[in-house]
Amino acid sequence: MLPSIAHLPTLADPSRTCAIASGLRAAPVLCAALFAFAAPLAVAQPAYPSKAIRFLVGAPPGGSNDIFARAVGRRLNEAFKQPVVVENRPGANQMIAADLTAKAPADGHVIYITSTSYTTGAAIQPKLPFDPVNDLAGITLLGKGPMVLVVHPSLPVKTMKEFLALARAKPGQLNYTSSGVGSINHLGTELLKSAAKIDIVHVPNKGMSPAITDLLAGNVQVLLVSLPSVTAQMKAGRLRSLGVSTAKRSSFAPDMPTIAEQGVPGYDVSLWWGVFTAAKTPRNVMERLNAEIHKSLAADEVKRLFADFGAEAAPTTPEAFSALVKNEIARWSKVIKDANIKPE
Repeated sequence: MLPSIAHLPTLADPSRTCAIASGLRAAPVLCAALFAFAAPLAVAQPAYPSKAIRFLVGAPPGGSNDIFARAVGRRLNEAFKQPVVVENRPGANQMIAADLTAKAPADGHVIYITSTSYTTGAAIQPKLPFDPVNDLAGITLLGKGPMVLVVHPSLPVKTMKEFLALARAKPGQLNYTSSGVGSINHLGTELLKSAAKIDIVHVPNKGMSPAITDLLAGNVQVLLVSLPSVTAQMKAGRLRSLGVSTAKRSSFAPDMPTIAEQGVPGYDVSLWWGVFTAAKTPRNVMERLNAEIHKSLAADEVKRLFADFGAEAAPTTPEAFSALVKNEIARWSKVIKDANIKPE
């Protein structure tokens, strides 16, 4: 007995339906109708982007995240022929913008630029309203840059090895500052303490400007900081550099040795910037965003902006960036646990 039309497979497989219905008188008409209805189903996915893209920044206007987002956003606007609207949503160590991105529809129309503080913030805040590893998908790393360990010139050291010797000779007597508890310069210095087996005391500040002011005044002796933030003071002799934090020397200061090559092998801490979107965003959307952002990083203007913040373009695949974020959250979580650091 031939099947009735009511028992035929769904429109999702018109070929199979037509094969089963081949003995029916109405088969030619039925098959034509099935393929007519099935064709729109096969192309139902709209082209990306289909509307304006919101580019969230978890920091106020004027900082590196904001400036990079606007530079990249302009080029995405040109490439996509859709508005790319930069929205500053500061607060909670950039986590407000991250939460908005994690809870946005997974269609690539909300993207989020962040920096190293995303991983340090995720590590030190045990209860976030989203999963920092699984609720966001990395699109690409944008750029990376070094930090530099600087000391007040009153400290009788000129090299990293001399500093380590002094710190070991005077445990608990030297102070270092940072922009706050859980910041990259705080955790980066705690990692240095552990790796070099030294004991220096943390004196946190509320922001990098007061931290640098404290160091210049001689109230503290040590600071791990981005290279551009103290270049002028180093040139003027008001601060003394001991080494850069990255595994390799920086192209911005090629004559400055690394911390790793001066007695702390394996030490490697970078500043970085990258772009996320909601997890489960379709692969084709991720690839399109990745490709267009990579094109923007090749622009001379973008390279100059990065250089102003001591960074160089460092584009990656989505998988590589997501892996970096996951590994850094784990790394800083261990530093926080080992040093018994509590969030403020």
